[in-house]
Amino acid sequence: MKPLLLLLFSTISLSLGQPSPDPVRDLDGNLLRSGTEYYMLPVFRGRGGGVTLAPRNESLCPLDVVQANQEIDNGLPLTFTPVDPKKGVIRESTDLNIIFSAASICIQSNVWMLEEYDGSLIVTAHGVEGNPGQETISNWFKIEKYQDDYKLVFCPSVCDFCRPLCGDIGVEISEDGRRRLAISDVPFMVMFKKA
Repeated sequence: MKPLLLLLFSTISLSLGQPSPDPVRDLDGNLLRSGTEYYMLPVFRGRGGGVTLAPRNESLCPLDVVQANQEIDNGLPLTFTPVDPKKGVIRESTDLNIIFSAASICIQSNVWMLEEYDGSLIVTAHGVEGNPGQETISNWFKIEKYQDDYKLVFCPSVCDFCRPLCGDIGVEISEDGRRRLAISDVPFMVMFKKA
Protein backbone atom coordinates (compact mmCIF):
# COMPACT_ATOMS: atom_id res chain seq x y z
CA MET A 1 0.00 0.00 0.00
CA LYS A 2 2.83 2.42 0.81
CA PRO A 3 4.49 2.14 -2.65
CA LEU A 4 1.17 3.03 -4.34
CA LEU A 5 0.71 6.04 -2.04
CA LEU A 6 4.30 7.17 -2.71
CA LEU A 7 3.79 6.84 -6.50
CA LEU A 8 0.56 8.84 -6.31
CA PHE A 9 2.23 11.58 -4.24
CA SER A 10 5.17 11.70 -6.68
CA THR A 11 2.85 12.04 -9.66
CA ILE A 12 0.90 14.86 -8.01
CA SER A 13 4.11 16.64 -7.00
CA LEU A 14 5.49 16.51 -10.54
CA SER A 15 2.29 17.87 -12.10
CA LEU A 16 2.04 20.69 -9.55
CA GLY A 17 5.72 21.56 -9.88
CA GLN A 18 5.69 22.33 -13.61
CA PRO A 19 6.32 26.04 -14.16
CA SER A 20 4.00 28.16 -16.29
CA PRO A 21 5.32 29.27 -19.66
CA ASP A 22 7.08 32.64 -19.63
CA PRO A 23 4.84 35.69 -20.01
CA VAL A 24 4.91 37.69 -23.23
CA ARG A 25 6.19 41.26 -22.74
CA ASP A 26 5.54 44.48 -24.61
CA LEU A 27 8.12 47.04 -25.80
CA ASP A 28 8.24 48.61 -22.33
CA GLY A 29 8.88 45.26 -20.64
CA ASN A 30 5.35 45.04 -19.20
CA LEU A 31 3.33 41.83 -19.29
CA LEU A 32 0.84 41.43 -22.13
CA ARG A 33 -2.61 41.29 -20.58
CA SER A 34 -5.84 39.81 -21.85
CA GLY A 35 -8.34 42.46 -22.96
CA THR A 36 -5.73 45.25 -23.23
CA GLU A 37 -5.25 46.82 -26.65
CA TYR A 38 -1.86 46.54 -28.38
CA TYR A 39 -0.34 47.23 -31.75
CA MET A 40 1.53 44.31 -33.31
CA LEU A 41 4.59 45.79 -35.02
CA PRO A 42 7.40 44.31 -37.10
CA VAL A 43 10.79 44.01 -35.43
CA PHE A 44 12.56 45.07 -38.61
CA ARG A 45 11.58 48.57 -39.65
CA GLY A 46 11.66 49.50 -43.32
CA ARG A 47 9.71 46.38 -44.23
CA GLY A 48 6.18 47.59 -43.63
CA GLY A 49 4.17 48.62 -40.60
CA GLY A 50 1.84 47.01 -38.08
CA VAL A 51 -0.96 44.53 -38.76
CA THR A 52 -4.31 45.70 -40.05
CA LEU A 53 -7.29 44.59 -42.16
CA ALA A 54 -7.59 44.83 -45.94
CA PRO A 55 -9.96 43.49 -48.59
CA ARG A 56 -8.95 40.17 -50.10
CA ASN A 57 -9.43 41.38 -53.67
CA GLU A 58 -11.39 44.03 -55.59
CA SER A 59 -14.54 43.39 -53.56
CA LEU A 60 -14.76 45.00 -50.12
CA CYS A 61 -15.36 41.80 -48.16
CA PRO A 62 -14.06 39.56 -46.68
CA LEU A 63 -11.20 41.26 -44.86
CA ASP A 64 -7.85 39.56 -44.37
CA VAL A 65 -5.06 40.24 -41.89
CA VAL A 66 -2.23 42.09 -43.60
CA GLN A 67 0.85 44.09 -42.75
CA ALA A 68 0.49 47.82 -43.48
CA ASN A 69 2.71 48.88 -46.40
CA GLN A 70 4.02 52.03 -44.67
CA GLU A 71 6.34 51.51 -41.71
CA ILE A 72 4.92 54.58 -39.95
CA ASP A 73 1.47 52.91 -39.87
CA ASN A 74 0.95 51.11 -36.53
CA GLY A 75 -2.01 49.20 -37.97
CA LEU A 76 -5.14 48.50 -35.90
CA PRO A 77 -5.23 47.82 -32.17
CA LEU A 78 -5.94 44.26 -31.14
CA THR A 79 -6.51 42.20 -28.02
CA PHE A 80 -5.56 38.68 -26.98
CA THR A 81 -7.80 36.17 -25.24
CA PRO A 82 -6.15 33.02 -23.85
CA VAL A 83 -7.81 29.63 -24.10
CA ASP A 84 -8.68 30.03 -20.40
CA PRO A 85 -10.32 33.48 -20.42
CA LYS A 86 -9.90 33.77 -16.63
CA LYS A 87 -6.14 34.09 -17.13
CA GLY A 88 -5.08 37.72 -17.24
CA VAL A 89 -1.52 37.32 -18.50
CA ILE A 90 -0.66 36.19 -22.03
CA ARG A 91 1.98 33.46 -21.94
CA GLU A 92 4.33 32.09 -24.59
CA SER A 93 3.35 28.97 -26.53
CA THR A 94 -0.24 28.91 -25.25
CA ASP A 95 -3.39 28.94 -27.39
CA LEU A 96 -5.08 32.30 -27.78
CA ASN A 97 -7.53 34.21 -29.93
CA ILE A 98 -6.31 37.42 -31.57
CA ILE A 99 -9.04 40.01 -32.13
CA PHE A 100 -8.95 43.41 -33.80
CA SER A 101 -10.64 46.07 -31.65
CA ALA A 102 -11.76 48.24 -34.57
CA ALA A 103 -15.18 48.13 -36.19
CA SER A 104 -15.40 46.38 -39.54
CA ILE A 105 -17.24 47.48 -42.68
CA CYS A 106 -17.95 43.82 -43.37
CA ILE A 107 -20.49 41.66 -41.61
CA GLN A 108 -17.85 39.46 -40.01
CA SER A 109 -16.08 39.11 -36.70
CA ASN A 110 -12.60 40.50 -36.16
CA VAL A 111 -11.25 37.23 -34.72
CA TRP A 112 -8.22 35.87 -36.55
CA MET A 113 -8.47 32.48 -38.23
CA LEU A 114 -6.45 30.46 -40.73
CA GLU A 115 -8.12 29.78 -44.08
CA GLU A 116 -7.08 28.37 -47.44
CA TYR A 117 -7.10 30.90 -50.25
CA ASP A 118 -5.48 30.79 -53.68
CA GLY A 119 -3.14 27.92 -52.75
CA SER A 120 -1.96 29.46 -49.47
CA LEU A 121 -3.04 29.26 -45.85
CA ILE A 122 -3.74 32.89 -44.98
CA VAL A 123 -4.89 34.68 -41.83
CA THR A 124 -8.36 36.21 -42.15
CA ALA A 125 -10.61 37.96 -39.66
CA HIS A 126 -13.89 36.13 -39.48
CA GLY A 127 -13.22 33.49 -36.86
CA VAL A 128 -15.04 32.60 -33.65
CA GLU A 129 -13.87 33.69 -30.22
CA GLY A 130 -13.60 31.05 -27.51
CA ASN A 131 -15.20 27.59 -27.60
CA PRO A 132 -11.91 25.67 -27.87
CA GLY A 133 -12.29 22.43 -29.78
CA GLN A 134 -12.52 20.82 -33.19
CA GLU A 135 -15.05 23.33 -34.58
CA THR A 136 -12.83 26.35 -33.79
CA ILE A 137 -9.38 24.85 -34.32
CA SER A 138 -8.51 27.35 -37.08
CA ASN A 139 -9.03 30.29 -34.66
CA TRP A 140 -6.16 29.59 -32.23
CA PHE A 141 -2.66 31.02 -32.49
CA LYS A 142 0.41 31.15 -30.25
CA ILE A 143 3.08 33.73 -29.53
CA GLU A 144 6.51 32.14 -29.21
CA LYS A 145 9.89 33.50 -28.30
CA TYR A 146 12.10 33.78 -31.38
CA GLN A 147 15.68 34.96 -30.98
CA ASP A 148 15.24 38.05 -28.74
CA ASP A 149 11.77 38.85 -30.04
CA TYR A 150 8.53 37.01 -30.80
CA LYS A 151 6.87 35.23 -33.69
CA LEU A 152 3.33 34.01 -34.31
CA VAL A 153 2.65 30.32 -34.75
CA PHE A 154 -0.38 28.35 -35.86
CA CYS A 155 -0.27 25.03 -34.03
CA PRO A 156 -3.40 24.77 -31.89
CA SER A 157 -3.62 22.26 -29.08
CA VAL A 158 -7.29 22.90 -28.21
CA CYS A 159 -8.38 19.56 -29.69
CA ASP A 160 -6.83 16.37 -28.27
CA PHE A 161 -7.52 14.18 -31.31
CA CYS A 162 -7.04 16.79 -34.07
CA ARG A 163 -3.78 16.90 -36.03
CA PRO A 164 -3.61 20.40 -37.52
CA LEU A 165 -0.95 21.52 -39.91
CA CYS A 166 1.49 23.60 -37.86
CA GLY A 167 3.63 26.46 -39.08
CA ASP A 168 5.03 29.92 -38.51
CA ILE A 169 3.04 32.94 -39.58
CA GLY A 170 4.98 35.08 -42.04
CA VAL A 171 4.27 37.78 -44.62
CA GLU A 172 3.34 36.73 -48.16
CA ILE A 173 3.42 39.53 -50.73
CA SER A 174 0.79 39.04 -53.43
CA GLU A 175 1.01 40.25 -57.03
CA ASP A 176 -1.10 43.30 -56.17
CA GLY A 177 1.29 44.28 -53.34
CA ARG A 178 -0.83 43.13 -50.39
CA ARG A 179 1.31 41.88 -47.52
CA ARG A 180 -0.90 39.03 -46.26
CA LEU A 181 -0.13 37.11 -43.11
CA ALA A 182 0.10 33.43 -44.01
CA ILE A 183 1.84 30.17 -43.11
CA SER A 184 5.44 30.70 -44.18
CA ASP A 185 8.96 29.29 -43.89
CA VAL A 186 10.12 32.75 -42.77
CA PRO A 187 8.47 33.91 -39.53
CA PHE A 188 7.14 37.45 -39.12
CA MET A 189 9.13 38.73 -36.14
CA VAL A 190 6.92 40.98 -34.03
CA MET A 191 6.82 43.16 -30.95
CA PHE A 192 3.89 44.61 -29.05
CA LYS A 193 3.19 48.24 -28.18
CA LYS A 194 0.37 49.26 -25.86
CA ALA A 195 -2.28 51.21 -27.80
